Amino acid sequence: MKKTVTTLADGRELIYYDSADDTVRDAVDLRPLDAVSTSSEIRHDPLLGDSVAIASHRQGRTYHPPADECPLCPSREGRLSEIPDTAYDVAVFENRFPSLAGDSGRCEVVCFTSDHDVSFAGLTEEQAALVLEAWTDRTADLAELPQVAQVFCFENRGAEIGVTLGHPHGQIYGYPFVTPRTEQMMRSMESHRAGTGRNLFDDVVARELADGERVVLEGEHWVAFVPYAAHWPYEVHLHPRRRVPDLRELDAGARTEFPQIYLELLRRFDRIFGPGEPPTPYISAWHQAPFKAPGREEFGLHLELFTIRRTSGKLKFLAGSESGMGAFINDVPPEAAAQRLREVASE
Repeated sequence: MKKTVTTLADGRELIYYDSADDTVRDAVDLRPLDAVSTSSEIRHDPLLGDSVAIASHRQGRTYHPPADECPLCPSREGRLSEIPDTAYDVAVFENRFPSLAGDSGRCEVVCFTSDHDVSFAGLTEEQAALVLEAWTDRTADLAELPQVAQVFCFENRGAEIGVTLGHPHGQIYGYPFVTPRTEQMMRSMESHRAGTGRNLFDDVVARELADGERVVLEGEHWVAFVPYAAHWPYEVHLHPRRRVPDLRELDAGARTEFPQIYLELLRRFDRIFGPGEPPTPYISAWHQAPFKAPGREEFGLHLELFTIRRTSGKLKFLAGSESGMGAFINDVPPEAAAQRLREVASE
């Protein structure tokens, strides 16, 4: 992998990740851009104890542009984009409309490929491996920023999720605080250790492997299963068999096998609802340990992949119980979801 760091016309950082070591990236951003102006601030909720990012400048972000005006496609004559070069493998840049910025953290966009019409599931294993390297490298770099407490790499796919750009891409958030989901996991982890003397993540994986009914895919280095108490209609958790706290500590075997397992999961997601159905909308989310939290080595890195579609043509809405009280109700039994995901294996 070759990494090339440069800047865009308004001073934002742009990073190219290339498979070929001899790739030269010297294209200059010629757009007449003003400096980025953000109004992001973090406010603490005294009742819930969590934090909310207030970012009113995001109301003006790019919204469903025509394909020939996509800001994530490579630049070409007569149309300049966020990527100055005419092609790229993987590109990462600071978001022009960030939810978090400055002392309030950092937001980046990850472009998985220069091909506008492909999805992550359509990438080759080599391309997916390069994206994993980019996620890992960004985690390492953002860990060095004093304002970043936790890094979250994720992909939103589909208009139903709220995606406003059709180009295959994800995002990376560098939060200035530990997120509520992670805090809750760590409390459960600490309680489990105190009560049993064992690691919670290890026990969860061991339970699913022993039961087997919810296991979707197994490899030498990874295991994917629908969790016992899945919140979403179709939800898969992907864990490395050797527990590590974040992407930086995955070994060579896990890195090599990841593209095979992950691409197969994504392709199965697109088959859940049968032929003729539109691509399945999903969220893919890496859960990593906060950088400075006590006991971070006990945390288990894992990826959570889920869709908000509950059946053909119907979405799972977060209505009264979920949005008002944070209490999920799932219409699809996890065992049935796992069975369906086994049935739609690639041939």
